[in-house]
Amino acid sequence: MTRHHAVEITLPRPATPGELRHARCGVPLAANADRTRLMTVHGARSPGGALHALRRRLDTLLPIDVLSTHYPNRHGQILLNVALGHTADRALRRHAAVVGQRPQDLLRQRATAALTREEQERARRLEGRLESLLAHHTPDEVLACAAGLLHGRQHHSTRTAP
Repeated sequence: MTRHHAVEITLPRPATPGELRHARCGVPLAANADRTRLMTVHGARSPGGALHALRRRLDTLLPIDVLSTHYPNRHGQILLNVALGHTADRALRRHAAVVGQRPQDLLRQRATAALTREEQERARRLEGRLESLLAHHTPDEVLACAAGLLHGRQHHSTRTAP
């Protein structure tokens, strides 16, 4: 049974109108304002199959950086399809052989570690900013202000939603 999977396409530069026109001949695409991120829904047996099929179909038409599933799978993971350059692929395969792992497993570990480091860095920056605020304002003032901002954003997004 073929299911449809939402896929996000990340480009290293904006797609030209001609590139988008040619790509849209075979695949329905929606582009963001600066044409560096595209969305599509593609039929396949699995999310990984949808990524693989789209890579084959669009690789010669668009400068694709990364294909990713838009929604997490049943394990809570977003799947990525990354085409590495020849030098990077060779280095990854060589290192994977040295440590006795599959290249995709090693790449997954490295990507996960990088994301974890980024999350930790963002948390540290937020903590630093909050500490700076707390040096000049009471915790109650900071909390009330944050609650007001969050409530205002939530209220604004529900008003503009269709």
